[in-house]
Amino acid sequence: MTDGGTTMTDGGTATGGSTLDNMRDSISWWRIALYAALTVIGVYFLIPIEAGLVTSFKTGESVIRTAPYAPPGPGGFTLDNWAGAFDALAPGLVNSLIMTIPATVLGALFGSLAAYGLTQISWRGQIPILALFVAGVFIPYQAVLVPLSQFWSMIPLEELLSPLWALPFFHPYQTDLVELIITHTAYGIPICTVLFRGYYVGLSEEMIEAARLDGASAFGIYRRVVLPLSAPMFAVTLIYQFTQIWNELLFALILIGGAGSPAAPVTLSLVGLGASLEGIDFGLRMAGAFLTALPTLLVFIIFGDQFARGVAGGGT
Repeated sequence: MTDGGTTMTDGGTATGGSTLDNMRDSISWWRIALYAALTVIGVYFLIPIEAGLVTSFKTGESVIRTAPYAPPGPGGFTLDNWAGAFDALAPGLVNSLIMTIPATVLGALFGSLAAYGLTQISWRGQIPILALFVAGVFIPYQAVLVPLSQFWSMIPLEELLSPLWALPFFHPYQTDLVELIITHTAYGIPICTVLFRGYYVGLSEEMIEAARLDGASAFGIYRRVVLPLSAPMFAVTLIYQFTQIWNELLFALILIGGAGSPAAPVTLSLVGLGASLEGIDFGLRMAGAFLTALPTLLVFIIFGDQFARGVAGGGT
């Protein structure tokens, strides 16, 4: 017998409705347990960030007397760490911006052009060239440090760029930044090419064929059809490249040589921040670390939605 969605068996046992209630209860408890576990994991990963941020606002004496994650005690709060970190890292921040922005844009643009040539234009040798790009993605930084250093030592780049040194805001030490820009651009092209190729494979062939029938050249199709549709993937590659180049240390360490160079990016300047013969100023170092990470955080906050759409292969 069925009444209100509940079935009565011969023994008078109710089924159906009670079963659904039990399933809902089990799902609810499972969801609560899942959220609790995720909360614990989130707190576990946020504790070091909280400890570093709190430490950046402590005086040296407060750092010693209080736990890392505890707030500063009476008289232990200070903004001097952030002011000192900014004064020390300001030249490095400027150098990092000069290095990162051109290398990010050029790497993404050349990767887009290469992917377009590998997907929308038929020519002999596409597969071997694509294999070279894929291989370039898996070459670690450490494997190219020595040949890269030898390569730049043989290129008289400072002499080639000497006409620029007579212009305002250009200085010979910026040769090191040009080397880093070229290096990061070249190293970023393979991964950008692979990402853009996966995106371009899914483009509408009818739209591109219609542009060909209208008489558009290969570059005209790229500029008028493919490039406007590439905004989501440009967001992905630009954010990825910006983060990688901004946080990179090894290339700068090998090509520039030390934090004392006027061309040192912020990651290299951060290495010796707060260190002295008397010990380490943890508050100053934590302030410098957060100050260094702030640009990448702002990039993710501003372009996070475009990044998610590009990863998902979504719309424009």
